[in-house]
Amino acid sequence: MQEHQLQKKQDTPSGTSAILEMIEDNPIITAVKDDSGLEACLKAESGVVFILFGDICNIHEIVKRIKENGKIAIVHMDLLGGIGSKDVAVDFIRNQTEADGIISTKTTLLKRAKELGMFTVLRSFILDSMSLNGIRRQYEQVKPNMVEILPGIMPKITKRVVEEIPVPVICGGLISDKEDIISALSAGAAAISSTNQTIWEL
Repeated sequence: MQEHQLQKKQDTPSGTSAILEMIEDNPIITAVKDDSGLEACLKAESGVVFILFGDICNIHEIVKRIKENGKIAIVHMDLLGGIGSKDVAVDFIRNQTEADGIISTKTTLLKRAKELGMFTVLRSFILDSMSLNGIRRQYEQVKPNMVEILPGIMPKITKRVVEEIPVPVICGGLISDKEDIISALSAGAAAISSTNQTIWEL
């Protein structure tokens, strides 16, 4: 296996190293898409939570619950209701919640989050060769802390992305068992993310 991707990231902003170390200690990231998932993730071993639901009215409380349980809260901006896709949406998350970072497919939001000192995850859907070839360009535009690729069950594709992107790679989507996790990590991924609660305990 290649040198662990977490070791490639240098000169990280304050807080980023701690998040990366937490992910390295437990490479299974809990992703929550509803209230029942939120309750379950608070009991899970993983220290990092991807928030895939909520809206402008309740995101503060969702983040607060996660933070009160000593976990890292990272908000998926594209799935947050009632907030829009302009830079000011990131300012809202930064100023009105205690979120540690954001996930997005939108480079403008990620750039703003970096300016505000937040942890950033670029999410990329690998649908065809064009989207695969575009990951490097997206990375160069943003220089995020991590890149998440979906679906995460393509070890050959994961290996290629890991070789091309100089930050840790997360595999997400359609991961359903221990074999999927091992395949992703063996291909060089630093972590996997999943809403599947049975995966969280593996």
